[in-house]
Amino acid sequence: MAEVSSSPAPLEAPVEKEEKCTVLPQDSKTEKSAELPPDSKTEEMSTELPQDSKPEKSESSDPNMYRYIKNDLFTSEIFKVEIRNLPKFTGFNDLKKFLAKQNLNPHKIKLFGKQTFAFVTFKNEEERDKAMKLVHGMQWKGQVLTVKLAKPKADPIMRKRKQEVSEGPPSKRTEGEEEEEEEPLSVQIANAVTPLWNVPYDEQLRRKEQEVVVVLQRLAKEIGNTNKAMLPWLFAQKGKYNKMCCPLKDICPSPTQTEYRNKCEFLISVGADGEDKTIGFRLGKYKGGSCAVVGPAETCHVSAEAKRVVSEFQKFIRTTAYSVYSPETYEGHWKQLTVRTTRTGQAMAVVFFNPQKLDEEELDALKTSMKQYFTEGEGRDSGVTSLYFVREGQRTSPNPEDLPCELVGGETCIHEELLGLKFRISPHSFFQVNTGAAEALYSTVGELAQLDENSTVLDVCCGTGTIGISFAKSVKKVIGIELCQEAVEDAKVNAKLNGLSNIEFHCGKAEDVFPNILSSLVASNLTAIVDPPRAGLPENLKKLVYVACNAKAAMNNFIDLCRAPSNRVHGAPFRPVKAVAVDLFPQTMHVELVLLLERVGYESEPLENSSSQQQPGS
Repeated sequence: MAEVSSSPAPLEAPVEKEEKCTVLPQDSKTEKSAELPPDSKTEEMSTELPQDSKPEKSESSDPNMYRYIKNDLFTSEIFKVEIRNLPKFTGFNDLKKFLAKQNLNPHKIKLFGKQTFAFVTFKNEEERDKAMKLVHGMQWKGQVLTVKLAKPKADPIMRKRKQEVSEGPPSKRTEGEEEEEEEPLSVQIANAVTPLWNVPYDEQLRRKEQEVVVVLQRLAKEIGNTNKAMLPWLFAQKGKYNKMCCPLKDICPSPTQTEYRNKCEFLISVGADGEDKTIGFRLGKYKGGSCAVVGPAETCHVSAEAKRVVSEFQKFIRTTAYSVYSPETYEGHWKQLTVRTTRTGQAMAVVFFNPQKLDEEELDALKTSMKQYFTEGEGRDSGVTSLYFVREGQRTSPNPEDLPCELVGGETCIHEELLGLKFRISPHSFFQVNTGAAEALYSTVGELAQLDENSTVLDVCCGTGTIGISFAKSVKKVIGIELCQEAVEDAKVNAKLNGLSNIEFHCGKAEDVFPNILSSLVASNLTAIVDPPRAGLPENLKKLVYVACNAKAAMNNFIDLCRAPSNRVHGAPFRPVKAVAVDLFPQTMHVELVLLLERVGYESEPLENSSSQQQPGS
């Protein structure tokens, strides 16, 4: 499960990830916006034809539309290709798997409905050129593919400005026409970041639960289409559970519905009210031509502690001579403020600053004044216990985690308590944004996984070790795997903080470390926290608890896990047994789906007589 951002549009696509095999939320980082607005890390399926394919003459000849394409700034738009003559009905996963077979790792894939072409961007020139060389002329499903360089997207802000100039000022309203009254900014931002803010919580839960019902009903249909052997079992399931593939327990509510976020990323820009150097949430989307922000003072999901930090930081930056960064002109300095708070009363502030051409002496003076303000000056009562400064200027990497964080003042980390355990949190470390609801989530998963003292837990993409550590005292052993070195160090410290000796952590790619660890394990009761699909899951993994923060996006993974064995998919399939929805994000439509799946034994256990057919609420 990926973290859901507090900005108007979720910044992270969900990544789901536990023989029993329990797949739990992946402790991944929230994706920050790329340095350049037109670049996005979201894999997309669009129904509209791209602007890229047929730019207007005036637009394609206007260099201002592509000012963001600079050699010293990262954007995958520079490494963009167009693949044509795709087989009909090619889906996102089809193309992604095809490219993976050629050892290509795209940064972004964009398809357009039933069109037979796609735009693919890469992280560097080498990957782009490799793709062009390998894929051009290759035959796929009877089609000969062609690849060519693609034109980058026009800057949305510049497109809007150009449109405004060409259309002229808005026409005066005619006589008798009523002027529509614009909603207050507090309402506009609430609608943008917490769209259910004025819906009673019981109704919010009902809507979310209904969303999950629709997902499970669709999954029942898809399983029937891809695994005919399950049809008799599916027929019985659908008859008992409202056309769903399995029973759905009552939704688990969040213990708190307001002020629950312990982490927020705020943009620093010009306020929608005209106030300069404002810290808040973007009112619209960049692709819609908007950069204006509204402060979080009246938002219901941000904690009072975080609001206090934002208020004091805004006062500080307004005392400086440095302007906010402009994505239109690429000038200015202040860019973003990330605030993390804990139930233990600590707060971390991480400010992102474009140094432009400032020398080290000027930067050191700024950091010194920042430290003084928050330790001895007006901001000393803000609650900030950990203050970081990040230089985000000439980006050469798509990964924000590559940016070094400079400690300006206070402690290097903050600490949180969850399920009676202590956890250290560093600037880049992932931690669930709703601590109370995370406790409910982990407890729910633990119950479904049915862990005991004989279980060995393999936690892949473990982040700071939150999940594995929360189960460690009730199992035999926990092994964690994580790509981010900083998170691995936090995980090791967290294990020591809680006096755990039956847990170990390894840094590396899951696909590289996972096989070696599995081959060395002799545990018969193995519980893995992994990122499916089914390929590569050991046969001794009999149960899978899959947690998805976007069940619709995870649908293809669900289907793959339940597919009939074939030349492409080996091993017995899984089937859904029980589902629970957990609300981690009140006031929004986001909801976690916890889905318990069991592996089917075709030879030893007939599908229609399986004991895993649960009764509602069981």
